[in-house]
Amino acid sequence: MNKEFTKKKMKSFEYVIRDEIGIHARPAGQIVKEAKKYQSIITIRCNGKEAGATKLMALLGLAVKNGMKVKVSAEGEDEDIAAAGLQKFFEQNV
Repeated sequence: MNKEFTKKKMKSFEYVIRDEIGIHARPAGQIVKEAKKYQSIITIRCNGKEAGATKLMALLGLAVKNGMKVKVSAEGEDEDIAAAGLQKFFEQNV
């Protein structure tokens, strides 16, 4: 690891789900595809549970419904770009 990486802290944001059905198969698949674009480890938390954003079944297991708040965190070399990209993705798709 280089020194620049070790100095960074995890980036995160909170988002209230607007999709009428919540995070079901289609948006979960889209989240996985988006998360795989980045090197950072991306985690989604909701109601005391968490799942890796690249794991489809884990995302579905969160059972996120419309109106629920999720916290999305990115940690790694491209965490700034990953968090910004995912926040934009959530705003446009979920």
